[in-house]
Amino acid sequence: MQEVILVDRNDRKMGLAEKMEAHRKGMLHRAISVYIFNSKGQIMMQQRAKGKYHSGLLWSNTCCTNCYKGETAVGSAHRALRNEMGFDCKLQEAFSTIYRTKVGTDMTENEFLHVFFGTYNKNPRINKDEAKAWKWMGFKELISDVKRNPQNYTSWLKVLLGRRELPSNIKRFTKIRIKS
Repeated sequence: MQEVILVDRNDRKMGLAEKMEAHRKGMLHRAISVYIFNSKGQIMMQQRAKGKYHSGLLWSNTCCTNCYKGETAVGSAHRALRNEMGFDCKLQEAFSTIYRTKVGTDMTENEFLHVFFGTYNKNPRINKDEAKAWKWMGFKELISDVKRNPQNYTSWLKVLLGRRELPSNIKRFTKIRIKS
């Protein structure tokens, strides 16, 4: 049984809940989202595996996961990157935010989300239980395709793309950390 860390709006631990129960009840829990960039400033995108418990076959950021009992946010980020994409790299926390969105008929993501950025220029070795496919995508190309084909993307990616924190941090990070 996987237990997620329940938090308040200030990210203070309030307890634990079984992962599926937390999603069915829309309980606020700690989670991470990782965006990996290459030297061209493109984002490594992941198509979620068909068998995921929600949002299967939808495109999303590099990887994401819930924080489980005993884990830190950065520890969860490294675990997800290794497990889903088959590599690890230095990560920098860019920002945190709270969002709530439906991810199916009976599930809600209600997350205090820690967003991490990193750089990597090789091909990942994806775990087929987690990801069906991957690709590099420019930020402007991503924004344009989400507008044209929103049904192809996870709800949390669309929520984050619509907030100023993600685009402003991506622009800042890619200018500072990645050579064009």
